[in-house]
Amino acid sequence: MTTESAQLADLMRRVRALEIVREIEQLKYRYLRACDAKDAAAFRDCFVREGADLDYGVLGQFSDREPLVQIFEAVARSRGGDGSWLVHDIHHGHHPSVEVIDENTATARWTLGFVTLHVTPGLLTQASMEYEDRYVTEDGRWKIQRSYAKPLTSVTTAVPAGVMLGPGIKA
Repeated sequence: MTTESAQLADLMRRVRALEIVREIEQLKYRYLRACDAKDAAAFRDCFVREGADLDYGVLGQFSDREPLVQIFEAVARSRGGDGSWLVHDIHHGHHPSVEVIDENTATARWTLGFVTLHVTPGLLTQASMEYEDRYVTEDGRWKIQRSYAKPLTSVTTAVPAGVMLGPGIKA
C-alpha cells in the first residue's frame, strides 16, 4: 500500500468513526425526545428488540426493553380525569463521551439533567444522573443494548400557587 493510499484509508476510517459517533448521539437524542413527547413507540425503538441490559435504579433492572416500556407508559403517559397529562418531563443529555469499539459496537457516558412536574400532587423534581450505555447495530441501525443510570442529585419541592403546570393548567 502506498503512503497516499494508506493516508486515504486512515482518513476514511476516521470519517466513519465520526459518522458512528454522530449516529449514536442522534439515537440518544431521539430517546430523550421520545421521553419528553411521551412517544412509547419511539422510546421502544431506541432499544434492541431482545436481550437489553437495563438498570434504571428505582425504576428497576430489566433484561428486556418491554418491562421498561410498560413502566414508561404507566408513569409518563398517565392522565387525569380530564384527559390532561399528570407528568411533564424535560430530559437534557449533556457531555456525551462516545467510544467506537468497532463498526457494530460502541459505548458512551452521558450526563442527564432532568426536570419532572407531577401535576398531582403539585411537585417539581430536578435531578441529574449519569448514563453508561452500550450500543450495537441491529438491522443496520444503532440501538441501546445496555444502559445503566446512576443517580447523582435529586431535589423535590412543592410547586407554588399560580405556577403553570402544563398547557392551561395552574397550581
